[in-house]
Amino acid sequence: MAARGRMPMMQPQVIVLKEGTDTSQGVPQLLSNISACLAVCDTIRTTLGPRGMDKLIVDGQRRVTISNDGATIMKLLEVVQPAARTLVDIARAQDAEVGDGTTSVVLLAGELLKEVREFVEEGVSTQVIVKGFRRAADMSIARIRELAVSVDRADGAEYRSLLE
Repeated sequence: MAARGRMPMMQPQVIVLKEGTDTSQGVPQLLSNISACLAVCDTIRTTLGPRGMDKLIVDGQRRVTISNDGATIMKLLEVVQPAARTLVDIARAQDAEVGDGTTSVVLLAGELLKEVREFVEEGVSTQVIVKGFRRAADMSIARIRELAVSVDRADGAEYRSLLE
């Protein structure tokens, strides 16, 4: 216990990392993270749409999977880069919540990162970029609420007319 009136001594922070761990920080690390995420996006980009191509994936146990489903591919990818791993988590969350749209969610995130890369390279603060994203999200939500149509399910005829 510290003596009365004296501040307790601060212990130095000790961080233990595996051998070969990348300890870079700042803008170069941010750009590296964006590049890793874009690599994951490029992997599944070609699976989307009517001309979507199948991917052949062989795992560590020599099991072969052929699929053009973004959710399946994202589950099978063994992504170790932490930022790119976030894209896999986004895809899993989308699949769990909605059951569809995993490829679209990953590609949307990738496109946002692609647009951000230029600002990061120009030296724009990440806080300014995040503030811009939040403002854009607020504006989008406001516009969606403005365009939304209320549906009264009790009035069967009106409800049916919306579906036709």
